[in-house]
Amino acid sequence: MKYIKFFLVGILFGIVMSKAEIISWYRIYEMFKFQSFHMYGIIGSAVVLGMISMFLFKKKMVKTFEGNEIHISPKKKGLYRNLLGGILFGLGWALAGACPGPMFVLVGKGVVSILVVIFGATFGAFLYGLFKDRLPH
Repeated sequence: MKYIKFFLVGILFGIVMSKAEIISWYRIYEMFKFQSFHMYGIIGSAVVLGMISMFLFKKKMVKTFEGNEIHISPKKKGLYRNLLGGILFGLGWALAGACPGPMFVLVGKGVVSILVVIFGATFGAFLYGLFKDRLPH
C-alpha cells in the first residue's frame, strides 16, 4: 500500500505518453526519417528537464523522500562509450519501434507483439549482468 503513489504516477505517465503519441510507431518512424519535429521536441524537453534536475541535485537542493541528500558520483568520460551506447540504444529503438518506457504502455494498450521486445530487453539486461565485469566501462 505504501507504493500506491508510484503505481498511480506510472499510470499517469503512461496516459500522458499515449495521448502525446510518444508510443506511436509512426511518430518514431517519422523521427528517424527526419520528417517531423514532434519527437525531437519531446526529447529536447526531457533533456532540458534532466539538465535542470541534475543542476539541482548537484547543488544539493533536492533530497530523497526520506530526507537524505542525493550524491552523484562522477562518471568516466569518453566519446567511445557514449557513441557505442547511443548507437546500440538507437538501433534497438529503431528495430523495436519503442524505447523502454513506452514498451509497457503498449502492453497496456493491447499491443501483444511488444511482449517479444520486452522479453528481448529483459534477456539483454540479464546478459549484461552476467558479462558486465568483462566489458569495458
